[in-house]
Amino acid sequence: MSARVDLRRVDLRGTTPSTAQLRAVLPRGGVDVDSVLHQVRPVVDAVRERGVDAAMELSEKFDRVRPTTIRVPAEALRDALNQLDPDVRIALEEAIARARLVHRAQRRTDSVTQVVPGGTVTERWVPVERVGLYVPGGNAVYPSSVVMNVVPAQEAGVESLVVASPPQAEFGGAPHPTVLAAAALLGVDEVWAVGGAQAVALMTYGGTDVTGEELVPVDMITGPGNIFVTAAKRICRSLVGIDAEAGPTEIAILADASASAHNVAADLISQAEHDVLAASVLVTTSVELADAVDRAVNDQISSTKHQERIASALNGEQSGIVLVSSLADGIAVVNAYAAEHLEIHTADAADVASRIRSAGAIFVGPYSPVSLGDYCAGSNHVLPTAGSARHSSGLSVQTFLKGVHVVEYSADALRDVAPHVVALANAEDLPAHGQAVQRRFAESNDS
Repeated sequence: MSARVDLRRVDLRGTTPSTAQLRAVLPRGGVDVDSVLHQVRPVVDAVRERGVDAAMELSEKFDRVRPTTIRVPAEALRDALNQLDPDVRIALEEAIARARLVHRAQRRTDSVTQVVPGGTVTERWVPVERVGLYVPGGNAVYPSSVVMNVVPAQEAGVESLVVASPPQAEFGGAPHPTVLAAAALLGVDEVWAVGGAQAVALMTYGGTDVTGEELVPVDMITGPGNIFVTAAKRICRSLVGIDAEAGPTEIAILADASASAHNVAADLISQAEHDVLAASVLVTTSVELADAVDRAVNDQISSTKHQERIASALNGEQSGIVLVSSLADGIAVVNAYAAEHLEIHTADAADVASRIRSAGAIFVGPYSPVSLGDYCAGSNHVLPTAGSARHSSGLSVQTFLKGVHVVEYSADALRDVAPHVVALANAEDLPAHGQAVQRRFAESNDS
């Protein structure tokens, strides 16, 4: 007997809730990262103090396998690629090609602004020197996450990167071979067999492998992970940059009566497949569509592989159907919700999409499902969750670039602005700032 889904409903028809009220009533699960910090901090401290020894002990404890080395040998990467299913290889190559096309267009060029004659400010874009890219290995295998992390880093010009993924008992302590194969396809030659919070800590502090090889620490860590990975990122972010504190995946669908209930149901199910904490939310003006989606979800779930996991996610407090009076109200709701993935299933979907301000990625019309974005649209699937799309972006080339201002003024240009520098320095009671300018033009320095 298949699991039963009863999507809870939030009826907002006839009301005009404020943004604060919407944030309070909309389905939202999320995770309490603070609640696990006390468990994760000793892991980070152990790796900081004892390096690889601690990381391997923790792998043995949490992953039930102790890798022979942290760095995966080059021949293991080659073997994984050689043994990769041909259809999967072709699909990965297509995903890589499309991702490169999109991310290459995101490259930035330096800009030079002449503020005054003899005075310029150049904004120079510099890639982060070394990055660590985390690829999880829990409920599923994620070669697509290798693509989504590596491609923008490479297109940004990052010179040194390492992919870290949990060791697998089934594969002798190496990461999953499909992950290794994806790394090899991308030309990545440094992969570490370490996962969880200990992976974040080891990428942050570095260490010495059992072979005597140095494991160089990184400057930035990106990639999705569970609550323990997220907590470790929070702890380590004072030493390394991070992309985001990612929570469970989520999809919101804005739909009117023109939408296909079968398509909507399939897409809600597809995201729920990730995790019991995944969020699937439908916002609609149509009660008839809501009822049809309820029926379609229960019809379709019986043929899914992970129906217990899916049912748990769809029955959870983080999922549901939100009824609204008008499409304008629906737009307000999804902007307040700020979904990681937002699908638009309405008449004039492109116009509706242009009115969305807050979403990690927007999928327009019936033939642009989130599944496409997960793999082969060319877009990135590492996206902001838990409402952070209100202020943050997904992973991109920009994630791996630093904007550096290069200031160059001539003597005449500095002399011209010096009185203003002095006035502002004195106003802030920092007179030495002004004197640092004035001394350059003192008579004793002119000779």
